[in-house]
Amino acid sequence: MEVILLERVAKLGQMGEVVKVRDGYARNFLLKRGKALRATAENRTRFDGMKAELEARNLKAKGEASQVAGKIEGKNIIVIRQASEAGQLFGSVTVRDIVVAFEADGVNIARPQVQLDAPIKTIGKHTVTIAVHPEVEVAITVTVARSQDEAERINRGEDISTRNEDRDAAAEAIAAAGEFFDPEAEHEDAVPAAPAAEESEK
Repeated sequence: MEVILLERVAKLGQMGEVVKVRDGYARNFLLKRGKALRATAENRTRFDGMKAELEARNLKAKGEASQVAGKIEGKNIIVIRQASEAGQLFGSVTVRDIVVAFEADGVNIARPQVQLDAPIKTIGKHTVTIAVHPEVEVAITVTVARSQDEAERINRGEDISTRNEDRDAAAEAIAAAGEFFDPEAEHEDAVPAAPAAEESEK
């Protein structure tokens, strides 16, 4: 289906361009959300009549979006999740989680504005693009960690995987020390048994 774009659409075209897209994408997204019109002769004439208004509206929206962009550009969102020692999440961080994190900071972002190709499934820092307007995009960081402390270490640039290896080595050292002290613990346990033996002789 051919459509006339009423605003810039990423990876598709600018306002006023006539582009060919799949029927389902046109009906379910572009036409439904008022981002385009069917490219009929009647709609071409209609677009020419509303072009000035669309451009003025777009300019205003772009200005407002730039203010929002200034607030969130470079922002670091921390999301706490359970994960394995290898850093694999038990679940994932989705667009909804990012939107909710923004809301907690008093910033309203719509889900379609979060450009996340696939859910985040690992511990660490992830760069995500937010399209606050079709012509205004900013990058933010999503830090995923098992705890606030771990998130702070990740943001300081520490290698969490190395720290896990150190922690494992420390755990092995403690276990080895425990084995070393076990015989002495048995010796202490054996001391109270002596009076019982004496009583049996009596």
